[in-house]
Amino acid sequence: MPRKPLMTRSWSGCVMCAKFSLPPAVHRVKAGGRDYFYYQKGRNTPHAGPRIKLPGDPQSPEFWVAVRQAQGIVGPIPTDTVGALIDAYMIAWPSLPRKLSDGTKAQYTRYLRVVRDAWGNLPANDLRPSHVLALIEKIGAEKPGRANNVLDSLRAMCRWAIGPRELLLRDPTQGVARYGAGAGHLPWSAAQLQYADDNFQGMIRRAYFLGRFTGQRASDLVRLGPTDIDDGGFSLPQKKTGVRPWCPIFPELEAEMATWEKRPGPYLLQETGKNAGKPFTPNQLWKELDKLRSQHAELSGVVWHGLRANASIHLRQNGYSALQISDMVGMSVETVERYCRHADRKAGGQAVLRQIKERNQIKTVKE
Repeated sequence: MPRKPLMTRSWSGCVMCAKFSLPPAVHRVKAGGRDYFYYQKGRNTPHAGPRIKLPGDPQSPEFWVAVRQAQGIVGPIPTDTVGALIDAYMIAWPSLPRKLSDGTKAQYTRYLRVVRDAWGNLPANDLRPSHVLALIEKIGAEKPGRANNVLDSLRAMCRWAIGPRELLLRDPTQGVARYGAGAGHLPWSAAQLQYADDNFQGMIRRAYFLGRFTGQRASDLVRLGPTDIDDGGFSLPQKKTGVRPWCPIFPELEAEMATWEKRPGPYLLQETGKNAGKPFTPNQLWKELDKLRSQHAELSGVVWHGLRANASIHLRQNGYSALQISDMVGMSVETVERYCRHADRKAGGQAVLRQIKERNQIKTVKE
């Protein structure tokens, strides 16, 4: 017989998280600016039980497993509700035959939280494709990319749960379609690239050149350093996917890098404030770009990810195939083709125009 969900009480005192629930007999202790959690049955009574320390994150699966153990509940991890199934899936990650990258784990954690919020206490086998479709359409009405990420995360969990594990009787994502891929992030225009070439200084200039000519995400730009150079190119496992592309260091980037001081560590270090000299985080790099966009209308709409499109287009215009670009930038062939579509069409149209002009010139000469 499936177990009933743990009874919980509402608690919102943690500064690190939004409102969540703690089970009875669990309490928080704040010390040294950190939150610590303990299980103690009968606390502050003459019949108080032993005080058992719990993992520090009450939103992690490990926390709830430790609570079950403290309560004396033994046996398999429950998977009767959607929330419990998510916990079991996340706990199983280290033992999966095909390991998940840290980036994939972070993405699944983020988007499975949406699933938990929607159906956490619903019996897992009561979840139907109609439920999933309704949620995906609701999210996708405004954020199709987020809807796809939620669907992909839920689908990965369901694939794990069905089959030999027999934790689900059916796949509730079956038949639910993803939203079509859009045009992708827009590349920086020629005028915006020229503005950056002429005006960017310091670390923002370094980040711009690295992004433009390697096509890496902001989360990888902040990690790049001299030790990642491998025989004339950068080789660094991507944080999000774990893929290790080999990015050639083109002459434009090589000339720029020749002006940088030679030192160990990442190329991008903060220049001001209390963290001066420390590496950038992706969020800090975004803040620097946001500041420039707010001050200079010429940069309206630019994002770091757009430079991935610029890098792909640059490689395509130099005659490389989508497969070769995929190897160099570390994105799927489909994404490369989506980023390069506009540039390819423009180049194709310009080629036709040149042919027409050449024919007209030949015709004029003959006449």
